[in-house]
Amino acid sequence: MKEEFIYYLWENRLLNLELKTTDGEEISVLSVGNRNFNSGADYVNARIKIGATLWAGQVEIHVRASDWFRHKHQYDDNYNNVILHVVYECDTDLLKIPTLEIKDKFDISLLLNYNSFVNSRNWIPCGEFIGGVQEFTIVSWLDRMLVEHLENECKTLDSELNRNNVDWEQTFYQRLMRYFGMKVNNDSFEYLSKILPLKVLLKHLDNALYIESMLFGCAGFLVFSSCDEYPSLLKREFQMLKSKFGLKVMTVSNWKFLRLRPPNFPTIRLAQIARIIVKNGNMFSKVKDADDMHEIIDLFDVEINGYWDNHFIFDKVSRRKVKKSLGKTAVDSIVINAVVPMLFYYGYYHSLESYKEKAMSYLEQLDAEDNVIIRNFKESGVTFGDAFQTQAALFMYKYYCRRRRCLECRIYLALSACKGKLSNKNS
Repeated sequence: MKEEFIYYLWENRLLNLELKTTDGEEISVLSVGNRNFNSGADYVNARIKIGATLWAGQVEIHVRASDWFRHKHQYDDNYNNVILHVVYECDTDLLKIPTLEIKDKFDISLLLNYNSFVNSRNWIPCGEFIGGVQEFTIVSWLDRMLVEHLENECKTLDSELNRNNVDWEQTFYQRLMRYFGMKVNNDSFEYLSKILPLKVLLKHLDNALYIESMLFGCAGFLVFSSCDEYPSLLKREFQMLKSKFGLKVMTVSNWKFLRLRPPNFPTIRLAQIARIIVKNGNMFSKVKDADDMHEIIDLFDVEINGYWDNHFIFDKVSRRKVKKSLGKTAVDSIVINAVVPMLFYYGYYHSLESYKEKAMSYLEQLDAEDNVIIRNFKESGVTFGDAFQTQAALFMYKYYCRRRRCLECRIYLALSACKGKLSNKNS
């Protein structure tokens, strides 16, 4: 038995109607209250009639009554207004608060179904059932998951913005750089954005060579002698700029090339971000002012130095000559992971719903993502129409499915309503 299951019974009023305290007084629940995720009892603002008295206050839930003492609630003033202690098993009578023992006061099939889910060996607990859930239920739950995902991102961005002294442009630059790493080099790109601040780069927006030299130099790619003219020129310029601005240099071994397709090599990505910075300057201002997705995509439409037409790394000519622009998949990924969260956060920070709505509308305009998790959902009978839904599904998988938080999931509640069908399939 877990407390989460008792929360589920309590919130959904799945306990028997005829309830009594362990002292024999009748209980009538007028309001179960609101779940409390801060310090104090599990539910606040509950309204419960015990005997002839109507009480308003908090409800605390435990598996065993003795957990009250094990958690040391008797020493915590946040629990002074508890009007009812709901427990699966009352194993002590030392508590002076009215106690409700529930171990024989609910349909046992609810617990059996729940246990079959959380102990399932499927890739997600409801993997074999989810395809039969009504589309409206899934879509409405994904809507909530997307908002929860973006609100989680707000917490992260809040910390980053504060560390950057409320500098929105630097914060967006760091976020943008991180997701230029395409997962493998995310941490390295983010670190580079911290040792080479945007304000330093902006001092030389009129000179693309300076921007490129600082990015490649601070990344550690210019520490070696080069045979080619272009990297040699970058190195000479960087030596001057390093001295001028006191720039730090990363160890080149921080960068990973193994198992990356050459167009995703960090050298190519650095060349691309250099030209994006030269083109856009204070880029977050342009993100905020953009009227539609076309304007957002145009921010990333750049041509890099011609040297890279036949190179993927310095001093090594590639066999074929190719213009190395950012592809649609890469731009979509950057919009999903950098543009959308920052725009949503800006609306959250300034209480401007229009920015939050615009951020979510951008996700609706992007194609559904394709990765192993999304493919698993498809195999289970769930399809997605756009990046709004795939981002929500990925969040749900990471924070609900993998953590077996079935009792908090609307999809599970829909499935548990068909408990007979589930029981038959599980038997």
